Amino acid sequence: MGTNTGPRARGRLRERVVGPVCAVLALCVVPAGLLAGPSAGWRAALPMTVAVLGALAVASLHTRDRIIPVVACAVAVSSALGTLFGDPPTLEAATGVATLVEITGLLLLVCLVARYAGTRQAVALCTVLGALASTALLRLQLPPTVLEAAAQSSFFALGAIAAAATGGGLRTLETRRVRAVHEARRSQRLQLAGDLHDFVAHDISGIVVLAQAAQVIGADRPEEVLPLLQQIEASGLQALGSMDRTVHMLRSSDGTAPAGRDGTDASPPVAYGLEDIVDAVDRFRTAGRAEVRLDMDRSPERIGRIPREVASTAHRVVVEALTNIRRHAATAPWVTVSVSVTSGPERPRPVLTVSVTNGPPLGGETAGGRLGDRERPGATGLTGLTERARVLGGTLESGVHGEHKERGEHGWRVTAVLPLD
Repeated sequence: MGTNTGPRARGRLRERVVGPVCAVLALCVVPAGLLAGPSAGWRAALPMTVAVLGALAVASLHTRDRIIPVVACAVAVSSALGTLFGDPPTLEAATGVATLVEITGLLLLVCLVARYAGTRQAVALCTVLGALASTALLRLQLPPTVLEAAAQSSFFALGAIAAAATGGGLRTLETRRVRAVHEARRSQRLQLAGDLHDFVAHDISGIVVLAQAAQVIGADRPEEVLPLLQQIEASGLQALGSMDRTVHMLRSSDGTAPAGRDGTDASPPVAYGLEDIVDAVDRFRTAGRAEVRLDMDRSPERIGRIPREVASTAHRVVVEALTNIRRHAATAPWVTVSVSVTSGPERPRPVLTVSVTNGPPLGGETAGGRLGDRERPGATGLTGLTERARVLGGTLESGVHGEHKERGEHGWRVTAVLPLD
């Protein structure tokens, strides 16, 4: 998806740059080792060359299987042999420089092993390489006592510990990044599934109602079936359009960018807003028998002042409430949808208040029951919208209303209050 293009491109760029750079450095290390051999001694120059080449090999080829343990073992054997069987310094300065370069290569290799190797391999190899790096200086001068030798090696072991900690820290950061990307993709998929379900369920429930009506009147009034079939077709096309629009919005970062790959579409889809509430209410009115009333300022100036995220949430609340009314209170005699901006002494900050209310249904229906609850696990319902409103700093409440609640003669009301700033 578009949000991952940057990191992937940077990763490919690093892979293309690191390999050639390491190859060039390796070509420089080999002649340097050959030149250092006569002055520093071959038993110091060879381990130095192997250690640096090993670090460069792991840095450039760490993605290949088994390359890390093979290279680390070869470097460890070379450094151990140099420490155990090394000659006294030929020229103390030259041998010391070669040994320090070897230690640098070993520490770099420790960092790379801690970063890229498996956990068990990293622990074993870093321990061995760290011990070799901390004892390499014993080649130059052996302390007079064992205690002094141990103290010197322990001091230089701090460098190996720091290198291992650096590699482990980089590994942890990468693990967290991968986990974050995975969670972001999962959240995106769940959001897409919820959007598809909530939007399409509104149209599909309308299709079901119209199909049931066609079955009822088909035998006695066949002339009225054709208009119902036309409405079913329109609802089906609307459901397809909702799916296309939701999928296309997923391709953009914020739901307002063009849906095309090159961003040049003539009419890019945007997130649903207040203007779409009118269409949702009209379709609900057409598919049912209830008297539906919409109280909302439809002027473009007022609609344009509402933030897109708030407007999208308001549309979702209306669609979800109307869908639940159609499913659980289809015989409700009236439905009122109210969308207004309010402010005052009790609310110093302006808020968008969205309310959907239905009257007591006829025929012993549930009057909405627990309209926010969905029996199917794939649904989001009012629970998801409550969390979405909370993220925006608002609230969403739902419950029964009416004068005869104790007798079960009540309707249902859903109210969302969303801050505008």
